[in-house]
Amino acid sequence: MRIPPDRRAFLRTGGLAALALGAQGTPALGATGMTGRDATGVIGTTGVTGRGAASAPRPVDWRALAGGLEGKLVRPGDATYDGARKLFNPAFDAVRPSGVAYCANPSDVAECVGFARRLNLPLAVRSGGHSYAGWSTGTGLVLDVSRMSKVSHASGRATVGAGAKLIDVYDKLAASGVSIPAGTCATVGVSGLALGGGIGVVSRKYGLTCDVMESVQIVTADGRLLTCDANHNADLYWASRGGGGGNLGVAVSFGFRTHPTREVTVFFLHWPWSRAVRALRAWQAWGPSAPDAMWSGMHLSRNGGTDVEVVGLYLGGRAGCERLLDRLADAAGSPSSSWVRQTSYRQAMLTMAGCSSLSVSQCHLGGSLPGQTRGGRLSRDTFKAKSHMAYRPLSEAGAKALVAQVARPGEHTVLLDALGGAVARVRPDATAFPHRAALYSVQYYAHRSGAAGWARTAHAAMRPHFGDHAYVNYIDPELGGWRAAYYGGNAARLAQIKATRDPGRLFRLPQGI
Repeated sequence: MRIPPDRRAFLRTGGLAALALGAQGTPALGATGMTGRDATGVIGTTGVTGRGAASAPRPVDWRALAGGLEGKLVRPGDATYDGARKLFNPAFDAVRPSGVAYCANPSDVAECVGFARRLNLPLAVRSGGHSYAGWSTGTGLVLDVSRMSKVSHASGRATVGAGAKLIDVYDKLAASGVSIPAGTCATVGVSGLALGGGIGVVSRKYGLTCDVMESVQIVTADGRLLTCDANHNADLYWASRGGGGGNLGVAVSFGFRTHPTREVTVFFLHWPWSRAVRALRAWQAWGPSAPDAMWSGMHLSRNGGTDVEVVGLYLGGRAGCERLLDRLADAAGSPSSSWVRQTSYRQAMLTMAGCSSLSVSQCHLGGSLPGQTRGGRLSRDTFKAKSHMAYRPLSEAGAKALVAQVARPGEHTVLLDALGGAVARVRPDATAFPHRAALYSVQYYAHRSGAAGWARTAHAAMRPHFGDHAYVNYIDPELGGWRAAYYGGNAARLAQIKATRDPGRLFRLPQGI
């Protein structure tokens, strides 16, 4: 059987790795496998109750921090430092943190938060290291939560450490015959994805990742470990469901409602570039209004040549999927090639991650990088990205404008992910994620030389057609009016929660509420 076209693992991540920033625009937000539901005590020992005068950490301070951690502190000069400091995107390789702390538990998180607070040191928290803006690193302390990655399931509920990578979440829950709606990038950490919303391949049926979040445990700026759900710390719970990481504390564990899994059907369809406009207009009418069991995305790419692709997953058998695909073909014209297969849910997630021919262990980063496995075969990628949220379909002129942008020289892709279904049946103010009326998300993703220029020009060219809505998980440091673009009518409430929960603004993002 022919292997399906690989899904590039970096293209459709669904979210940031983790963000919780300190003073210099460096991120922080974390993860553990904590399962307790009512822990509220202060944890850690490094003076999180007072800001104190700013001072550069001395060697004795770093030794004290290392001694207070159950995990490991890596400093410049250590043998593992060069690998420990790197992110998924090599564009940020020049950044050299003063230290990287691999936290083993919430007490380690509080220790690091207190250290940064006491010395007024920039704090960056890293889960998967996929922050589009590079805010998973910085010149101060990087708090890495990858060791807090336990995944368990009981009675329809998954408890997931915020450092868990998506492919491992899918794999471990598959053993219980369940899953959660999440993204496709194998090495993204679950925390950033969930905190920013979490668009994924079953969202039209089961909702966003944040929609199935039943609880989250957070270490706040005052050093407390709080359980947040509908009945406890409800303000933090609301803000954690789409408000984006990095604003209110360090998430260490999540409780998610699960759904049972079954065999599904995955597909890849292609059309010639001459039919790009027709296929685009047909897909945008079909994808967001299809039955909830059908998710699809359209990719318009220029990587060597131009390509029109619709990729998707149907929660059902092949025959039912093909009947729905026939409706798309009626409007777009018959595809020039197609690949449709029924498979297990677990294998479908590997396929969507670009790992159809790899094992779960191989579907990780290779080399001496955070989050790698011994046999990891995935590689890093240099890229630049921007986003829109499409609240209305493109006109003929808009579709032609988008196709023209993709046809420009370079290596780039525009990815459109269908929304609607369960996503649209939630009120815009029920969670912090405001884009319930959007038909689909739009990501401008460019590689290597000229990437920033192409993304900037394409985004500007499509603004008259898409407006000013954007997805916080595709965070864009160049975006003007980002508060309204990311949060819409929820921005004021988020700001109020920030003022209450972190009045001293310990967590300070360049684009922070």
